Amino acid sequence: MLSKNKIKRPYSLRSMLVYLLLGAMAQTNVLAQDFPSDKVVSIEKLSHYLKDDVKSQLVKQGEFTTEKLALYLRAKFSERFFYDWQTVDDRFVLYNGIYKNQNSHKNRALHHMGKYQDSTQWALPFNYLNGEAVNAYALRHLARQHKMVDIAFLYFNDGKDPKYISYFEKQMRSLNHALSIGAYEKIKDGNGVYEVFRSGYRILNWLRIHTMFLGEKEYSYQDQLYTIATLLQHGEHLYERNAKFNSGNHQTRGMSALAMLSILLRDFKGTDKWFERAMKRLEEHLLREINDDGFQFERSVHYHMSDINNYFYVYQLAKISGIEVGLVWEEKLQSLFTTLAKIAYPDKTAPVLQDDTEIPWGEKNEIAGVMTLGYLLFEDPELGYFADNHVDDSMYWFLQKKQLDLLENIDKEKPDYGSLLFPDTHYYIMRQGWNKNDKVMTISAGLDPDKPDHQHGDMLGIQAIANGQVILPNYQVRYSLKDFELFKNSMVKNVALVDNELQGKQWTSNKGGSGFGKFAELPNPKTITWESNTDFDLFVGSHDGFENVGVSYSRQVIFVKDDLWIIKDNFESDASHIYKQVWQGHYTTEQGANLIRSTFNDASGCDILQLNPADKVESSGARGKQWSVVSKENQKNFSFATVIYPYKGYSNRIDETNENLSVGDWSINSENWELEGKNPSTLSKADASYCLNVSKITKDEWQIEFNEIGDVYINITSNGMTISNIGNKAISISSASFEIEKEKRILKPGGQVVIQFIRN
Repeated sequence: MLSKNKIKRPYSLRSMLVYLLLGAMAQTNVLAQDFPSDKVVSIEKLSHYLKDDVKSQLVKQGEFTTEKLALYLRAKFSERFFYDWQTVDDRFVLYNGIYKNQNSHKNRALHHMGKYQDSTQWALPFNYLNGEAVNAYALRHLARQHKMVDIAFLYFNDGKDPKYISYFEKQMRSLNHALSIGAYEKIKDGNGVYEVFRSGYRILNWLRIHTMFLGEKEYSYQDQLYTIATLLQHGEHLYERNAKFNSGNHQTRGMSALAMLSILLRDFKGTDKWFERAMKRLEEHLLREINDDGFQFERSVHYHMSDINNYFYVYQLAKISGIEVGLVWEEKLQSLFTTLAKIAYPDKTAPVLQDDTEIPWGEKNEIAGVMTLGYLLFEDPELGYFADNHVDDSMYWFLQKKQLDLLENIDKEKPDYGSLLFPDTHYYIMRQGWNKNDKVMTISAGLDPDKPDHQHGDMLGIQAIANGQVILPNYQVRYSLKDFELFKNSMVKNVALVDNELQGKQWTSNKGGSGFGKFAELPNPKTITWESNTDFDLFVGSHDGFENVGVSYSRQVIFVKDDLWIIKDNFESDASHIYKQVWQGHYTTEQGANLIRSTFNDASGCDILQLNPADKVESSGARGKQWSVVSKENQKNFSFATVIYPYKGYSNRIDETNENLSVGDWSINSENWELEGKNPSTLSKADASYCLNVSKITKDEWQIEFNEIGDVYINITSNGMTISNIGNKAISISSASFEIEKEKRILKPGGQVVIQFIRN
């Protein structure tokens, strides 16, 4: 036996050494591995994932405990978060004094708690506490956890009742349990609980709640670490599933949250690569989705402002921690604010563009809150012009006290932007000025080629404000409303239509059933010209939205500074059709289809006058909104020539009782101008005239002819005249009265020629 033992002993030692070595390697691999994305690690194992220098620092302070780790992380949140959580009670006093929204937070909190158990389910089907079925839209908002923030507010406003902290903790644990057993709504269903946007939104909200609760005894160190462990699982899940760029605000929201986690929890292994990936993805979105003209690519004010927030959270945390984010961040982020200034109305609001969803049926976008944020970041007086003495209530909790103190004395400077275009996004702004009664019109003429999901059926659509009133409105929407499709399409836009064709075709709801939907087909636009000078602004564009029924279409928009607009809608076809203009607002008929009017509570109003007679006008509406459809029937080729005339005061309207109509100081079809063409007409004042549908013009002793019917602006001075082509196609000019150089005879749309009078 002894001899056998002696023979076997060296082999047993080797086996033991190999076993120990393999065991050590296996343990090292376990400890060095990434956070799991499919489960939440226990708080006792969090220390395994700490960076070596952090762990060494904690061990040097004595025996390592989870409580010591919680204390350490609390200290780091005090340094790294948007504000020091130790000042939360003082912040609440100031917050409640400024915003006075305790009841709003309470109602939202009780609404959530009255619907869902604390340990709720996370996959459909299941029911609310009242027995009604939870739908996909509601699950989407449950997953965001935005009303959980209201529950945290209610904790502080309701005597710090610990049941609110308990509710938060149990609901978080219920999600983690659902994750562990796979009982949660998956991404493939369209409303995945861990879909990048919803995870990102949830992380943002839970970080707010975690920080508010850090000083509360009821939020024990075990609770704190459990939240941290949950956030780390979320971070790894986002990291693994965003290895590639995906267009749209969903990934932006998620990567914003991942970057925040990587900055706040940079004591843990793996967060450095989170930061690298998140910043790479976000910079890709900045470069690819913030157009060079400064507009967010989805062409919506709502999503534009949402992107500002996504980038702001990261930019702000990086500045607090002294982390460089790159020059592109500052340039692109500032351009987002400047863009809002460029499109703003004189009353410091913004037009409604595409999927704006903040206040359904609203006709403006409030931008003061976000512009206040821009002022605090860049201290630009032009942004300060739009700023308020406080930010939006939600952003208050993401600003440092020294930033909030800047709002006590805001430096304001009125912008000097005039009429302008966004050449990449294809919005066109016709602006009189910045005084409260000044006129502004917005023209929408773009289609994002990559992700037009949030685009409405408003190609070449317009909206306008004058005398402080939205005279041609567009309306905000809400995905969950049953008539979302109606309010996203052309009947509620200021556009031209053919027969029963709408611009948006093949409506598709998202497969999760949350209410959101998009059009599979929208018109492809083409800008023919944009011209802005001291006399007028000119936009000419076309789209292919009616080619399916054999109709070619173009629209001209002329801002006669600073009085009125001329809208000319041109249709050409080999077959007869019904051609239509749709006008939003509460308009009544004053002269049948040829003059409709809207008046406001201050006696200002807007007249819409047809220079080419129309056949009929029909009014319809929904949700308290109204629109009028002016039609011309049984036509192959036809052009609406429409005057949009805002006025201030009853006596300044177009006087419908006068046989010889005039528009302010502009006479219609003046006897001083002799015209030939197809339904020719003029608007004339002194020696200036807008001549529409003309082939020959005679005035006094001179004549001008065109090779085909067109539209021109003529301005006569003592030395000569300027002729501008305001039409949709090139024209050739000739005259027996004047010498016109050969190379100047052909005018493209927007082009002009100056003719000098020769005096003997």
